[in-house]
Amino acid sequence: MAVPKTSVLVLDCAEPNELAEFYAALLNAEVQVGQELDIVEIVGHDGVHLAIRRDHGYAPPSWPRPDDSQQAHLRILVAREDMDEAEREAVGLGARPLDTKDNGGTRDTRLYSDPAGHSFTLATRNT
Repeated sequence: MAVPKTSVLVLDCAEPNELAEFYAALLNAEVQVGQELDIVEIVGHDGVHLAIRRDHGYAPPSWPRPDDSQQAHLRILVAREDMDEAEREAVGLGARPLDTKDNGGTRDTRLYSDPAGHSFTLATRNT
């Protein structure tokens, strides 16, 4: 029998509390401060579980970076009819648009960077 496990994506940044507040607001989740001083978690409904870790030597990733492939990013799924509102919400919270062309159809995806420079995508949910 396999041991039950939970996976948590951890993002590094210089100011974890500020980035945690951004994602908590964007994902309608809560910030949970644990015992580890340099890690803050974001937990919410629908399986949201993300952690933010302080990296004192943090340098934001750049996009696009032709010499490197993308390492990881968040893909946040929204209903097609909510895409424009989700985009306004993300930008209002401090996201920076990287590629937000409306792709139309069932594969609309829009790319942003969070306030610390990590890329994330708003994408239409398959329903």
